[in-house]
Amino acid sequence: MEISDKTIHEMQSAINAARDGDRSAFDTLLARFEGRLRILTKQMFRSFPGLRRWEETDDVFQAAMIRLHRSLADAHPNDARHFIGLCATQIRRTLLDLSRHYFGKLGPAAKHETSGGGRAADAPGGKLELAQRSSEPISIEDWTAFHEAIASLPEEQREVFELIWYTGLGQQEAADLLGLNRRTIVRRLQAARLQLTETLSRAS
Repeated sequence: MEISDKTIHEMQSAINAARDGDRSAFDTLLARFEGRLRILTKQMFRSFPGLRRWEETDDVFQAAMIRLHRSLADAHPNDARHFIGLCATQIRRTLLDLSRHYFGKLGPAAKHETSGGGRAADAPGGKLELAQRSSEPISIEDWTAFHEAIASLPEEQREVFELIWYTGLGQQEAADLLGLNRRTIVRRLQAARLQLTETLSRAS
């Protein structure tokens, strides 16, 4: 999901208006960037293999936007980076809830074996290459554990990993959005990968 300086400026203007008391500002923001949020949802949906058998992107998007709209009543993002992070968080939670619903012990997909793959772990929708499981089929349980592990990362690591994994931003684009240098992005990304590897290895 490309995020230009113009996009960031428009997001910030709406966020500032909301902070100044304009209750319609977030509605305007969500409507203005609906297309981009659909792209983000589609990108994140790709990293939940098997779920596409049961849900459509538009349905996931609608459920995530309802969740996001509700969260904005309590969470008040200060800038574009926090708004994008909030969007990614709510979309991820929606997808995790759907995965638990369909693939839980009593879910309709419980008896359907689903595995998926793709590219490396730092490519959206790619196959996990973490620990020693990289050559094995990735089950829905593995993917659910992976996304839950992302949610448990320290905030700085999670923010960077989410931007690169879920939105498809490059390292320099993420650095520009977060106001950091590329070296810091690389360091936090590496730390996130190590933490994910350790977490998933312990769970295996």
